[in-house]
Amino acid sequence: MSPPPSPAPSSLSCRPARDRRGAASAAAAVQVLELARGGGGEQPLPMAHRAPECAGYVREYMRGKKYRADLDLVASEAAAYARSLALAWDGRDAWLFDIDETLLSNLPYYADHGFGLELFNGQEFDKWVEMAMAPAIESSLKLYEEVKGLGYKIFLLTGRGEGQRTVTTYNLNKVGIEGWEKLILRGLDDHGKPAKTYKSEKRAEIEAEGYRILGNSGDQWSDLLGFATSDRSFKLPNPMYYIP
Repeated sequence: MSPPPSPAPSSLSCRPARDRRGAASAAAAVQVLELARGGGGEQPLPMAHRAPECAGYVREYMRGKKYRADLDLVASEAAAYARSLALAWDGRDAWLFDIDETLLSNLPYYADHGFGLELFNGQEFDKWVEMAMAPAIESSLKLYEEVKGLGYKIFLLTGRGEGQRTVTTYNLNKVGIEGWEKLILRGLDDHGKPAKTYKSEKRAEIEAEGYRILGNSGDQWSDLLGFATSDRSFKLPNPMYYIP
């Protein structure tokens, strides 16, 4: 793992909007949290560092119906876009998926670690990864199956290290995710690179092999932005952490 990242901004506070009855909105609080930005490490930054009052709102959102509804909405929009395209005959139309909080959910881990408010512990998270217990995000699994059925070549691009290839493949297969074109993990040469740089470089390599990246699904802006971007990108909600 890389050295610990710079702390998230200390000025971040949790001031959720209120509905017409004056009740605090957990979803609005989550929207505030997703604006947080931090330093340049590759490890997740806690979204509400130094704002522990946000924990209740994040917990309510992640365990409630709104999070699932938001996931369903993103997957529905992505599926509609995927169906709308006429794929080329050469089999080079590609769709990218991130893994953590996109295809697989680490919510069981983060529920025991303050829903992202605790500083990230790479060793503890690696122990969780090695258990291969992460469940699929159901709406993403359905999207994956539909995109694959439409004929897209699927690339999985994750920030996990190359040493976790076997357990990651096992976890994905266990929840029904299989049949991808390529699983890309961080190698030694990628160590320490910001996620946006690393993922941009890997997308450029995919394009250099002659693929057209038509769609990209991820929970972090660093999954989607940078260079060699897809024609359309689909951002899943994740108020628990931010990876620059």
